[in-house]
Amino acid sequence: MTNITAAELKKRLEAGEKLHIIDVREPHENAEFNIGGVLLPLGRVQTMQLDDIETLKDEEVIVYCRSGNRSGQACQILDMAGFKNTKNLVGGMLNWREEFKV
Repeated sequence: MTNITAAELKKRLEAGEKLHIIDVREPHENAEFNIGGVLLPLGRVQTMQLDDIETLKDEEVIVYCRSGNRSGQACQILDMAGFKNTKNLVGGMLNWREEFKV
């Protein structure tokens, strides 16, 4: 696991890069505000329900949550499950919304 900042991620999104982004928050949090990540709540990651993302093991996977804590846990679990390039969004959606005033 490595970290990625909101500024780095936003720049890559705006450049039109095809990214694999995973939101490990709960459905109500995702519905309130999200940046387009695939919803895969941390509870599903913890119980290894990873079928939806199994094909991404060799790809870069960027994970985010509310503050960066749950996504950090998810990255560690994904790393143990064989994912080779996980990135944790530092500060999560709280930081994103603060930094970009959304």
